[in-house]
Amino acid sequence: MSEKTCAACDYPLDDNAIQVRIGGQTVDVCCEECAVKLKEAHASATASQG
Repeated sequence: MSEKTCAACDYPLDDNAIQVRIGGQTVDVCCEECAVKLKEAHASATASQG
């Protein structure tokens, strides 16, 4: 069985994981800081596509 890890930093997730909606998908992160990083990265990536 594979352990779930943070979508931003690959840290193993525990019961305190945060779910964040990015680009229509829900991803799990380990902390609010990683949630902000993912949101910023997604915003930057979608802005550069247009």
